[in-house]
Amino acid sequence: MTVEQTDAPANANVLEQMLLQHRVEKFLYSEAQLLDHWQWSKWLELFAEDVLYWMPVRKNRLRRQRDQDEVPQGIEMAHFYDDIKSLQLRVNQMHSGTHWAEDPPSRCRHLVTNVRVTPREVETSASPEYDVWSNFLVYRNRLESETDIWAGERRDVLRAVGESFEIAKRTILLDQNVVQSKNLSVLF
Repeated sequence: MTVEQTDAPANANVLEQMLLQHRVEKFLYSEAQLLDHWQWSKWLELFAEDVLYWMPVRKNRLRRQRDQDEVPQGIEMAHFYDDIKSLQLRVNQMHSGTHWAEDPPSRCRHLVTNVRVTPREVETSASPEYDVWSNFLVYRNRLESETDIWAGERRDVLRAVGESFEIAKRTILLDQNVVQSKNLSVLF
């Protein structure tokens, strides 16, 4: 048996992981483009019917508390806590032309980096699911002088659907403890 034959399964696994990583990154980059181009309805189609989309309020922790999870297990307080119906309401409001915080619409740029993909060990659906962690930077400019920058981490659960994915859960962790923006009307 040659070295190439014994390495074949390991190489196939590495190749599968690389392809999965590429597919997930491509999905996230396409999602960012939809948001940047105000295609909110198409963006909403990326979400599962049972989605949980939320942004918990971050807490400052002492150095000795850094090992504690920053994501609360129960809902203590959140900037938003949406299901598919409330996301649909937000998208409808963006399209209505009567959304004061987005008229005229903000110019946004969603940057996604440091994507990490791990298959979920416990499947909650018939389709494979993946834990996907990524860093983001969202830049928003509105009117002549309003500029906001949000940085943070997203913790997604992506569910395989055919050759693509749907977002089954999204946790958005802002690095800012206090949001100083006039509003949080953009989508992350």
